[in-house]
Amino acid sequence: MAKIIVVTSGKGGVGKTTSSAAIGTGLALKGFKTAIVDFDIGLRNLDLIMGCERRVVYDFVNVINGEANLNQALIKDKRVDKLFILPASQTRDKDALTKEGVEKVLNDLKNDFDFIVCDSPAGIEAGAMMALYFADEAIVTTNPEVSSVRDSDRILGILQSKSRRAEEGLEPVKEHLLLTRYNPERVQRGEMLSVEDVNDILAIDLLGVIPESQAVLNASNHGQPVVLDSESDAGQAYHDAINRLLGEQVEFRFLDVEKRGLFKRIFGG
Repeated sequence: MAKIIVVTSGKGGVGKTTSSAAIGTGLALKGFKTAIVDFDIGLRNLDLIMGCERRVVYDFVNVINGEANLNQALIKDKRVDKLFILPASQTRDKDALTKEGVEKVLNDLKNDFDFIVCDSPAGIEAGAMMALYFADEAIVTTNPEVSSVRDSDRILGILQSKSRRAEEGLEPVKEHLLLTRYNPERVQRGEMLSVEDVNDILAIDLLGVIPESQAVLNASNHGQPVVLDSESDAGQAYHDAINRLLGEQVEFRFLDVEKRGLFKRIFGG
């Protein structure tokens, strides 16, 4: 049965869209038919990170309003088989998303897909609430700083009280923590919260720790998910997170300051 996963956070700029693109792509690489749905109406970015912005003809709101069908709006990824993108509208506002309309689109997707990854906008306004309402699982994305973690804690409260699963008394939304832009050297200097600090505050299962990496910016600028860069530390960390999401036991990497060899100590780098 299809699973709906929301990638969410309280604070903006923590890497939700980067993570939605990477996780959706990684699931498709594993052989699961996957749709990534952009809920950020009016401020879409998923199509840029996926490199398909020129191919957008119809969008999520067009489908909800009956102006196009789902097949017309879904964009098939050119690099990864079984991967599709449903872009957000760039011209409407967030009120264009209705609960009935979103439910119908998600139900139609569930008939044909294994995973539906919902890329949520930041905050707790209409688009974000709609993205998390129907979720089976939530990937709460946060940076290792106090304000970001505090806002993520607020999102956890909403998931536990305002999701459909909460309203209907079903099994709770399964929560995962994804810690992004992690820099062990800054943690060591006391400039950033440690993994343990964030875990103590949020107290949910740790799905992944994505290191601060130039590879993320490079991938975004080239219109491709960083998970396709398997040589980079960030790409590898996303692969680890995807394996954990699928139930595998994977050791965490990139948590400690890298020990520099003699050559690097002498010549720098």
